[in-house]
Amino acid sequence: MTASSPATSLGMTSTPTRVLEALNAIIAELAGERALEASLVSTLESLRNVLAADEAAIWLPSASGMVRAWGAGPASISAAEVDSIVASGSAQSNTIIAARIAGSDKRAGVLAARVTRPLAAEERLLVGAVANLLGPELAHAEKSRRLEVEVEVRTAETDRERRFTDKIIDSLPVGLYVIDREYRIQAWNRKRETGMQGVSREEALGRTIFEILHRQPSEMIRREFDDVFTTGRIQEYQTESLATGELRTYRISKIPMRLGDSGVTHVITIGEDVTDWKEAQTRFAHAEKLAAIGQLAAGVMHEINNPLATIAAIAESLEFKVEDAQKAGAVISPDVNEYLHIIDNEVARCKQIVDGLLDFSRPKRLLRERVDLNEVIERTLLLLKHHVRFKKINVVRDLAPDLLRVPKASSEQLVQVFMALLLNAMDAMVGRHGSVTIRTKPGRNATEGLMAEVVDQGTGIPRSELNKIFEPFYTTKDPGKGTGLGLSICYGIVQEHGGRMEVDSIAGQGSTFRMILPSVDAS
Repeated sequence: MTASSPATSLGMTSTPTRVLEALNAIIAELAGERALEASLVSTLESLRNVLAADEAAIWLPSASGMVRAWGAGPASISAAEVDSIVASGSAQSNTIIAARIAGSDKRAGVLAARVTRPLAAEERLLVGAVANLLGPELAHAEKSRRLEVEVEVRTAETDRERRFTDKIIDSLPVGLYVIDREYRIQAWNRKRETGMQGVSREEALGRTIFEILHRQPSEMIRREFDDVFTTGRIQEYQTESLATGELRTYRISKIPMRLGDSGVTHVITIGEDVTDWKEAQTRFAHAEKLAAIGQLAAGVMHEINNPLATIAAIAESLEFKVEDAQKAGAVISPDVNEYLHIIDNEVARCKQIVDGLLDFSRPKRLLRERVDLNEVIERTLLLLKHHVRFKKINVVRDLAPDLLRVPKASSEQLVQVFMALLLNAMDAMVGRHGSVTIRTKPGRNATEGLMAEVVDQGTGIPRSELNKIFEPFYTTKDPGKGTGLGLSICYGIVQEHGGRMEVDSIAGQGSTFRMILPSVDAS
């Protein structure tokens, strides 16, 4: 070979030179910018070439023993062969040369190659040198891998906690959303998605609250949120809505939220349907009033009945004296008899008020039996048919046949209820054309036995007055035309029968008074 001929074959280059060239190439490869896995595969390929080996591979310890992690050439070396070399401390067997790869955590890998010829001393040194170079690289890779695993674990844990928190928020029976200082929505729970407006979370997040709650004046919404941002105080208020088709009451709470030690950064808004709670509170307050009226009635009965009896007795005595005087020839003014008659009537009226209070607060023990509600209504209508004003009203019967019975009921008390409701309907119809419908039917669901309704086309009741009409002494009639006890007594009787009363009314169109009573089979 001349001096100008290229030296391309391993046989034409000295072993030390080849080893140094290979070592430099491996150092450059490991120091390069390529990914570690690609560098390791390239390093093993270079080592295999310079040693003329069938295979070069990196073995790492695992819980089940040594495993081949990376390799170049066919996988001909077994884990048992590697374990044997490591256990014996020998660097080379007949066909395998190996070098320990030191690890930072006292674990060690092995660089092993299956050779086809005896190796020169420089080649054996090359294997040890490459193993030493691989140690820091693999230690760094191990640390990076552990860091990645730790990050993955923490990320997964954080994600699980976030999903758990989201699940809690979505499971709340209240509508909840969060806005930042730019009024942009940062959270929107499931209840808000399925609520009145039915806006999806994807549609709401990132948009301003004014774009979503477009049914409300934006300036009013802005003032409410600005007040919380400025003062840092919780704001609570109630609002009513007909968006669902029926009047519902909602309690709205706006809660300040702070990220860090700074001022208010977000506002949490919670909307809760409190219609049932409000109705329960109203019923509870009404029950307290009824209890107070019961105590009042006992005192009134004692304090007023005696003077009334005295007045009635004196009026009766005066009537006898007037009659005696007239028989004796005295001329008595006709006004005297009229005045005595008025006194008698007004005393009787006062006694009715007192007796009504007493019956209301302490219902008398009456015969209790299964009662046919339709029969009670027919009996009531029979009593009212001779009433002068009632004759002017068209009464429509809509009574369901084969209606179940009311258990443990007093027909006398139920007649009293229907009479009061029909007389009220009659008063509401004064000066108006139309009819009064009295209706019976089964309840609306399994918890409601049967229902009776008195429907008029009268003046109606303003919404602001509806929650007061069952209160004692409250009346919408003109002075002198009602005591305000009729509906209160009706309410108490129906409650005593295990039922409840409802009222629907529209001012100027009429009212529906509804009794819901328990029921049993007619047998």
